[in-house]
Amino acid sequence: MPAKSCRILVADDHHIVRRGIRSLLEHQPGLEICAEAVTGSQAVEYIKRDHPDIVILDLTMPDLNGLEVIDQMREHSPQTAAIILTMHFSEELAREVLRAGAMAFVLKSDADTELIAAIDHVRHKQPYFTPTLAETMARSFLGGPDGGSDDESAPIPGTPLTPREVQVVQLLAQGKSNKEVATALDVSTRTIESHRNHIMQKMKFGSFSDLVRFAVRHNLVEL
Repeated sequence: MPAKSCRILVADDHHIVRRGIRSLLEHQPGLEICAEAVTGSQAVEYIKRDHPDIVILDLTMPDLNGLEVIDQMREHSPQTAAIILTMHFSEELAREVLRAGAMAFVLKSDADTELIAAIDHVRHKQPYFTPTLAETMARSFLGGPDGGSDDESAPIPGTPLTPREVQVVQLLAQGKSNKEVATALDVSTRTIESHRNHIMQKMKFGSFSDLVRFAVRHNLVEL
């Protein structure tokens, strides 16, 4: 039996953004855009009706803002996960978004390379931060005394990598191609490319050899 599709609601008041997200995701296997919302109240209506797996949500929309939508989403469809996609950048804003219950925070300027990886993380119940915030947020927010304690969502000790990213590093360091890693993890090659780019930026690797050395040093792979 084929794996169940991940149903996604896109909520943004700009048509060009919604069209761009649809263009990015519509050919990705296992992903299905079930609806598009233009306002916050419309997003809540669709969440109540469709109970999507993920909502890709702008922070600033008419009627209700993204945080207000998340608040109502937690009441009416608690199993739905939220990815905030915004042009606004600050660490404090990201903290507030995560406190509200969002699983991921992605800048619109990074969406082309980061959104697919964010979706893959969220599908596996793991948080995801835009590269500019990833290292500091993983260490100070998740790793702090008030952070989450769920092993599935915590960074690997000694690194800011999530368990999903460690899987990707392990397979790449074993010499597998992006396509082979995608097959092993049952995702698209584009998803693995997004993960790989994110890991290289997060860890400040200058080359693939740096990634391999990191994997060996942390006993993620044996040569």
